[in-house]
Amino acid sequence: MEPLKILLEQLNSIARASIELLPQLLVAVVVIVLTSLLNKFADMIVYRVLKRTNLRRSLKELFSLLISILVWVVGIMIAAVILFPGLTPSSMLAGLGIGSVAIGFAFKDVFENFLAGIIILFRREMRIGDHIECEGIEGEVTHIAIRESHISQTDGQLVIVPNSILFKNPVTIRTDKDLRRVTVICGVAYDVDVDAARTVVSNAVECCETVSAGEKPVQVFAQEFASSSINFEVTWWTGSSPLEVRKSRDEVVSKVKRALDDAGIEIPFPYRTLTFKGPVPVSGAAD
Repeated sequence: MEPLKILLEQLNSIARASIELLPQLLVAVVVIVLTSLLNKFADMIVYRVLKRTNLRRSLKELFSLLISILVWVVGIMIAAVILFPGLTPSSMLAGLGIGSVAIGFAFKDVFENFLAGIIILFRREMRIGDHIECEGIEGEVTHIAIRESHISQTDGQLVIVPNSILFKNPVTIRTDKDLRRVTVICGVAYDVDVDAARTVVSNAVECCETVSAGEKPVQVFAQEFASSSINFEVTWWTGSSPLEVRKSRDEVVSKVKRALDDAGIEIPFPYRTLTFKGPVPVSGAAD
């Protein structure tokens, strides 16, 4: 009976300690509830303040998240001090310092993406709606979060990219400017006057609706002596989105082909010259 008596005494002491702790537990719960209400109030205030600014939506979401984290950290610390009176803010900070080292090693990739996300959100270059290319992933940026970014590819597939990849690798922002330069190669036969062909091609490109005229003129340069043609490098400026580039290339190629046909200028097929070691018999029409 002695072990049973000891067990009952321990259970009684635990019950008394729990009853004594009950008021503090209730106060801590009230603090958590007030923290939740304060977090909603702070979020509403931050939203109203940031609504008047010209900050990007992603930055507004970042500031709202940081304020929310700060409110909850303070509220949880106050609740912990109430629940455990022997716990002081200094000891909590010391514990957080020691624990953060272990947490940092355990969640290194998570924190890396988190910090990379904050830096990316403060960048002015990459915005939601931009078309980018990074590590073979190309598409439109549809969402930038703290840990990851969403890239919608042109074929409709969604790629979720960790922010550390976008931070540590070169990123090509195709829509950073309103206009992008496009180049195609156009060949003409060797018996064609080069200057006349250049004029025909240049006039055809300038007449295209998708070609931007103004400070960035159309450029047509004779590039090389190819095997069957003299090749021109045709360069112009158009909208920077992938769809605008494809539409403009389609229009330019169509109009250049039509203009060369109307001018009687040949776009040659590849020519091949065959050399034989000996005479080759050719059958006559009568045979």
